[in-house]
Amino acid sequence: MTLNKFNLPDVGEGLTEAEIVSWKVKPGDTVAINDVICEIETAKSIVELPSPFAGTVTELLVEEGVTVDVGTAIISVSDEVSGDPTPADVRAPQATVASGASTQPLYGTLPADAGEAGETSAAPLVGSGPKADAVKRRPRKTAPSAAMTVNAPEVEPVQPRTPAEVSAGAPSAVDTRPTLGGTITGLVNRVLAKPPVRKIARDLGIDLADVVATGSRGEVTREDLVSYQAQRDAELDKADGFWGAAGKPQDQRVESIPVKGVRKATAKAMVESAFAAPHVSIFVDVDASRTMEFVKRLKASRDFEGIKVSPLLILAKAVIWAAARNPSVNAAWVDNEDGSAEIQVKHFMNLGIAAATPRGLMVPNIKNAQDLSLKELALALNDLATTARAGKTQPAQMQGGTLTITNIGALGIDTGTPIINPGEVAIVAFGTIKQKPWVLDGEVIPRWITTLGGSFDHRVVDGDLSARFMADVAAILEEPALLLD
Repeated sequence: MTLNKFNLPDVGEGLTEAEIVSWKVKPGDTVAINDVICEIETAKSIVELPSPFAGTVTELLVEEGVTVDVGTAIISVSDEVSGDPTPADVRAPQATVASGASTQPLYGTLPADAGEAGETSAAPLVGSGPKADAVKRRPRKTAPSAAMTVNAPEVEPVQPRTPAEVSAGAPSAVDTRPTLGGTITGLVNRVLAKPPVRKIARDLGIDLADVVATGSRGEVTREDLVSYQAQRDAELDKADGFWGAAGKPQDQRVESIPVKGVRKATAKAMVESAFAAPHVSIFVDVDASRTMEFVKRLKASRDFEGIKVSPLLILAKAVIWAAARNPSVNAAWVDNEDGSAEIQVKHFMNLGIAAATPRGLMVPNIKNAQDLSLKELALALNDLATTARAGKTQPAQMQGGTLTITNIGALGIDTGTPIINPGEVAIVAFGTIKQKPWVLDGEVIPRWITTLGGSFDHRVVDGDLSARFMADVAAILEEPALLLD
């Protein structure tokens, strides 16, 4: 028997430490190569860590909640596999690394070429691709014999549960799936939902059976998930809120929260940005009525069916368009080692979207956003938001940003003075859109009004440039048809 110890790897650029957030395995469990063994929190995000070894977990060397340095041993795995596999449990042989390759586990890279099927893997891949070794999975748990009936009749598909049934916790179906020995009869929930909706639910940790379905065919929709998540967050806030301290002893009425992980990195970056880059901020009120009409038409369009569309989509497109007309806002100030400095203008747009998550502020970005159509940009925004809320944003998704949008309007805020994301020279704050009295052609009428706020690094962006950029963004919100020019 060989005992392998897995050291904490560097999963990002320059990672020095990470916190073990949660273990997905325990001693005695059988793992295969690339099985997720734990979640770690780096200075940027939560990352799932796959196993580079196949075998049986013998010991967890670091407890949950503990921060350790890169290179620290966190788990030990023996090469022996417990349990007797069934034929269905034995995996087919996989392609392996050619002879002469390193015998050390590879992390995040593909082997140069593969040998014949059936050979023993010399350099297992960790982090992507098929599992590279034929190993035994955990023994399957069989249903009690009392739950087995032979030749049980099929049942009709069940209808989605009503809100009352959801609240009562009533089961929605009887499962009579055929098996090799008969039919398993048990209570299961069969909920209608499209694959994208199921993926979102998995990412957010939502059981679809708990969600009230409002779709035309009784299916759970994206809007149902958003509503359920909002209700769940509200209940959590209420439970953990200010009044939860009532009646507690005086020494328990102050809560100390350690600053670490994402919040620690964000705090450091914001301080450096605020005091390193001379900020200048400007604001502009915008009549976004035609944007609201355009969003309404997109929602009704067959091309955007099933895609969440909001005014943020139009703002994102406006920022990309305006930056193309004013390239110096999509740039970076760089201090060289010899004491000189230079301005690097980026002729591509990695559009950052500031996202508030339970673990702090994150700014993932959409790579090469300038090349995306309106529909592709909408899909990218949806994926970015879903991944961020689920805490699944990867470090690579937050690197290389060139310009950022912060949507404070989603929280009902009119405007603000945002701090520039480090490494960039501009950020746009998008305020809430409200109906307000507005003078149009000499008449006061109700219109949909928003306020844009922009902060700029005054070393790169002077007053004239910042004003022209913000005016161009405002022009698109006032008349989205300009995007067609």
